[in-house]
Amino acid sequence: MKTKPQSLLTLPLDTADGTFIAHYSPRGLAALEFPPSRRPENVKTVPAAIRRWHQITRTALRAILAGRNPEALPPLDLSGGTAFQRQVWNQLRKLRSGETSSYGELARRIGKPGAARAVGGACGANPVPVLVPCHRVLASDGGLGGFSGGLKWKRLLLARERR
Repeated sequence: MKTKPQSLLTLPLDTADGTFIAHYSPRGLAALEFPPSRRPENVKTVPAAIRRWHQITRTALRAILAGRNPEALPPLDLSGGTAFQRQVWNQLRKLRSGETSSYGELARRIGKPGAARAVGGACGANPVPVLVPCHRVLASDGGLGGFSGGLKWKRLLLARERR
């Protein structure tokens, strides 16, 4: 089960692929939900910092959905994860558009050879999929493995990045 810090604000992110939902804590983007998501109630007051973060999130998400590397990411609040999960998520952020890795390779990169299953668990617990690109992690045999947004989304994201 994914854990996320207490959200300050929940805001919609409209894209050509549907409406994602962004959850912001006082520290940054804390979670991102795939469409179809239930659109949150209109938020009347959005602090300036979160408005800036939301614009950066929108721009980054649209870039990734178009198969490009984003120019910038908003601050990410990954404090809901364990130290191991955050280590995996930080390593995932090093994977560029069109680049993939296996769960085992990621485990080796973080100095935990043999922890491929645990890396898979960390990928599944990633609260900010797409921006923290767990869709770029494949099984050792080249198969898709799993994905929190579903394999349809994983196939779509990988195909767009291969263009």
